[in-house]
Amino acid sequence: MKIIIGLGNPGNAYKGTRHNVGFETIDKLCFDSNIKLKPNRRFKAHVGEGHIHKTPILLVKPQTYMNLSGQSVQSIIKFYKLPPQDIIVIYDDVSLPVGDIRIRESGSAGGQKGMIDIIAKLATDEFPRVRIGVGQKPEGWDLADYVLSRFPKKEWEAMIQGITKAGDAVELILKEGTKSAMNEFNRRIQV
Repeated sequence: MKIIIGLGNPGNAYKGTRHNVGFETIDKLCFDSNIKLKPNRRFKAHVGEGHIHKTPILLVKPQTYMNLSGQSVQSIIKFYKLPPQDIIVIYDDVSLPVGDIRIRESGSAGGQKGMIDIIAKLATDEFPRVRIGVGQKPEGWDLADYVLSRFPKKEWEAMIQGITKAGDAVELILKEGTKSAMNEFNRRIQV
């Protein structure tokens, strides 16, 4: 089984914000795979089971708020007795342009609070992740205010493409492995 975790904040107040692109990607995967999410108190998350490319999966949207995402992830890992390498975490990244994605097999949190908590709770950074670019914060903005802001109309098309690419990347990771997905999606576009 593989666990696919999209990071975000619960509640309508955070819908459509830059910090919630991980949740949006889980919604896309649910739609594409006909998987329904249900609240799960044990995991402090909304969870749905199914298959992608014949791989049994668990789609997860932690409901702990971003900074405490590790609580949810840790409880799922312990319950299923899986190594961290069997999870894929999807989250926003302010160091990437809007809609760009990057896939990594491991690495630091890069300052992303949800990832900081997951790495601390699992005591490892050795698990795949898909980062979705939400753009750099404008000068004079507080970072927390920026990631909790909504996308202006001019960025929505790029963001929808980014969420779609992130979902496609997860599917390729499940089908062919992380390295194959990195080769496909981490290529720089030449102008």
